[in-house]
Amino acid sequence: MATFGLVDCNNFYVSCERVFQPRLADRPVVVLSNNDGCVVARSQEARALGIAMGTPFFKVRGVIERHDVAVLSSNYALYSDLSERVISILAAAAPDHEVYSIDECFLDLARRAVPDLNAWCRDLRTQIQRWTGIPVSVGVGSTKTLAKLASKIAKAAPEADGVFDLTRDDAKGIVARLRETPVGDVWGVGGRSSKMLVERGVHTALDLRDAPDGWVRQRMGVVGLRTVQELRGVACYDLESQPAPKQATCCSRTFGKAVTDKGQVRDAIIAFAERAAEKIRHAGQVCGAIQVSIATDRFDANAAQYKTAASTTFMTPTADSRAIVAASLRILESLWRDGFAYRGGGVLLLDLSPAENVARSLFDYGLDYGAAGEDQLMKAIDRINGRFGRGAVGLGLATANAQWRMSQKHLSPRFTTRWRDIPKARIEGGSAQGVL
Repeated sequence: MATFGLVDCNNFYVSCERVFQPRLADRPVVVLSNNDGCVVARSQEARALGIAMGTPFFKVRGVIERHDVAVLSSNYALYSDLSERVISILAAAAPDHEVYSIDECFLDLARRAVPDLNAWCRDLRTQIQRWTGIPVSVGVGSTKTLAKLASKIAKAAPEADGVFDLTRDDAKGIVARLRETPVGDVWGVGGRSSKMLVERGVHTALDLRDAPDGWVRQRMGVVGLRTVQELRGVACYDLESQPAPKQATCCSRTFGKAVTDKGQVRDAIIAFAERAAEKIRHAGQVCGAIQVSIATDRFDANAAQYKTAASTTFMTPTADSRAIVAASLRILESLWRDGFAYRGGGVLLLDLSPAENVARSLFDYGLDYGAAGEDQLMKAIDRINGRFGRGAVGLGLATANAQWRMSQKHLSPRFTTRWRDIPKARIEGGSAQGVL
């Protein structure tokens, strides 16, 4: 019988910040999105104040000031590093696993030869907390959908104390849990499907589980029917230890401020192109085409509007930053129009394929920069940036204090990935004292 576990980091972004800032413990905390625009993470204390996920920052500023809520900009370098540390512990404990997101990981527990699975999960939870400082919840079920449900119970029910094994419940117990779960909380049921189901009298996970197969397939397709089967305990989804290769990779940003200067938009497009190229190199891929887009602020009714995009193909698929940047700048030149205040842009790499599948020819050298020199140069750039931080080496010099760069007024230090931000400790009175 299949047995899946789901390890879910609790309030992950907030928990990462609290690891190195104990002053944030038991205090309401919110983490903001790019350019400090919206709330993307909240502590339990902030939720209790009624601060909703996705709310624009300016709309909750009054609540934040009245209740002394700590406000932080998204520190992706810190979150990614701590996520990797949690995943490394899980990988050692359960070699068959699937990294589902930055804060969630499915485990194959069917092959865990342990006398008490519940105790094993609790020990794993304790180990993660002790080694990384990140609190997690662990849910266990006979399918991935039920494991996801169990994880929600583990997080919400005080008596679960962070671990809930749905496989230990009998049929009546599982029915009770499904009856308590709104259909919109079922993994795989999106907002549109949830609204449709409620309108037709399907309010809970139990209602969905007991719905006729033909009706479900007609309304929700094959994917919806698989969700129903999973709720019935029939495993339709296995672990995806090797995610499918991406068909496209994008790097885009909303600028920190509206930009009218062509040079600054050019710098932004160069940065996006370099980052996108780095992504596909790390994935062992090359791209056959590229698209560049720029746009004004569609929410500014007083500004002239302009949104456009264009693409081009490469003679030979490439992952060379020089070729990708050169192509992106040629496209930008064709798109540019003076007189507009640009608020965002992006670079999308298309037609991705494994690098080893590219057949080289005599014409590779020149515009597309060929293969002989590009691999070694790109590897050297990636090694330098990996050691000294992203952006240590790049193509050209970006404008200092550029307006297009993200606004991160509340950014915490990169405690684990930048030397000058590593917390210091000193000895006082015979004991070590942390300095933050």
